Amino acid sequence: MPVIPVNGIRLNYEATGQGEPVVLIQGTGGGRTVWQLHQVPALTEAGYRVITFDNRGIPPTSECPEGFTLQDMVGDVAGLIERLGLGPCRVVGTSLGAFVAQELALARPDLVRRLVLMATRGRTDALRARLTGAEIDLHDSGVRLPASYAAVLRALKSLSPRTLNDDRELADWLDLFELAAPPGPGQRAQMQLSRLDDRLAAYRGIRVPSLVMSFADDLVTPPHLGREVADAIPDARYTVIPDCGHYGYLEDPATVNKALVEFLAGA
Repeated sequence: MPVIPVNGIRLNYEATGQGEPVVLIQGTGGGRTVWQLHQVPALTEAGYRVITFDNRGIPPTSECPEGFTLQDMVGDVAGLIERLGLGPCRVVGTSLGAFVAQELALARPDLVRRLVLMATRGRTDALRARLTGAEIDLHDSGVRLPASYAAVLRALKSLSPRTLNDDRELADWLDLFELAAPPGPGQRAQMQLSRLDDRLAAYRGIRVPSLVMSFADDLVTPPHLGREVADAIPDARYTVIPDCGHYGYLEDPATVNKALVEFLAGA
């Protein structure tokens, strides 16, 4: 995969397929390969060229352990789009990636043709602020939870009751989560960015066609906070995918991909 200089860092990306470009932006701790399970095949089959990349903080992209801002990440995506001559293009983000995408659409509308925001919000409420703070405190304490325990906590936070109550499916998820490496300094910097200021008033300035997609059982970015973003963006569409948690695009990829492809195909 190419590694290119962008916005003062080295950024690792991959392009798959042919056609009009779609840029996919991952969430906290997520690498570009997460998209390759379901979204890249669906989008390439629909006739798109799909660009995935590792965010700042996720090796082999520059880890930037000294920390960075949300605007730094926006600059990374803008630089990637400009460097590859993609704009204006379709942009899809989930969780932290959605925070980046909505700020990109506000700051650089010339680079964005259509916008999909999955598992997003436009402010930090009390519970999400405490959750972020607790995760940062745990990381900074140097305590490393046993992999089996960390996997169970991640499942409870990120998956729907439908998945949690399916013994066979849950076993696969827990095995996957146990293999995950502990958060490094770059991921710690990404955690800090979950403490969003209230940006809802600013998002009234987004003028590109937008779809906000929430997941009904999402504890990290619950639907009512996604609804606020959709209400703020003029003429934004809003949909809730049932029986899915924060990883809804992996729990029910067929439903998510159908909504994604249909929206991206709009004029």
